[in-house]
Amino acid sequence: MATKRPRYMISVDNKMFEAIEDFRFEHRFQTRSEATAELIRLGLAAIEAQEEAAQPDSRKSAQEK
Repeated sequence: MATKRPRYMISVDNKMFEAIEDFRFEHRFQTRSEATAELIRLGLAAIEAQEEAAQPDSRKSAQEK
């Protein structure tokens, strides 16, 4: 099945490979690629949430003045 999405290959150690496979089967992803993409999305969302939590809320500081 052809796709227009960008593709690239990664190498992981055995422990990470097993963790990805466990995630894949636990969440019933059909392919390793789908599971890996979801893990990346979850990781990026976690980073974004951390960055937002670290930023001072400008509305809150304006109300305190």
